[in-house]
Amino acid sequence: QVQLVESGGGLVQPGGSLRLSCAVSRNIFSIYAMGWYRQAPGKERELVARITSGSSINYADSVKGRFTISRDNAKNTVYLQMNSLKPEDTAVYYCNADLTNWGDYYWGQGTLVTVSS
Repeated sequence: QVQLVESGGGLVQPGGSLRLSCAVSRNIFSIYAMGWYRQAPGKERELVARITSGSSINYADSVKGRFTISRDNAKNTVYLQMNSLKPEDTAVYYCNADLTNWGDYYWGQGTLVTVSS
């Protein structure tokens, strides 16, 4: 079992920045991949960013160039730096652990990001 706790969400103005954190209850170097997903009202949950233990990184086209995923293995924490935020980025953001690349996913509770004037 692995527990994930997101933090850092809140209300920001368009063009602003926010950094989300995901604290993981086990050594993240042993996890195949960590990712951030989001779900906006009326929309399906979608992949935002993903990083593997080998540091292969994928981003959704909608956030490419604006968001950066990173990890601190010593702190067992994964981050999502979000810059140039847009109203369409408003969503609940979820941290995800893909333990072995065999579909054994674990999820955090989510943190709400609202981008509005």
